[in-house]
Amino acid sequence: MTRRTLLAAFVVVAFAFAGVARAADEKKSPIDGTWKWTVQGQNNQSFEQTMVLKMEGDKVTGKILGRNNTETPIADASFKDGTLAFNVTRERNGNKVTSKYSGKVEGDTIKGKIESERNGQTNSRDWEAKREKAEKPAA
Repeated sequence: MTRRTLLAAFVVVAFAFAGVARAADEKKSPIDGTWKWTVQGQNNQSFEQTMVLKMEGDKVTGKILGRNNTETPIADASFKDGTLAFNVTRERNGNKVTSKYSGKVEGDTIKGKIESERNGQTNSRDWEAKREKAEKPAA
């Protein structure tokens, strides 16, 4: 094999790997990652809420990380036409409370509504989460 043939083969292989890497990036889910938003609690106290989402095919899974390192799984999750929807059920004072989240995903932002029922009344509030930037590993 001549140097020229070897160099040509190397260039072809390099471009092939670049194409595979680019295709993998293009298939990346628009909702994967860690998302954060601020929740207004009782007595006007606010706290940061964190959610981790993963999408494989049409299946969306995830969890919300609460105060005191609690993890609450999301349920009935879907992502269709740019809209993310899921439910979260928590127990408060012996009662189960389900919150229904829905929001439009645009880049690194989800904007939408959270609906929950308390004492027979449905409450709705705005919700806006921002995706955390993934840290690149040190070389």
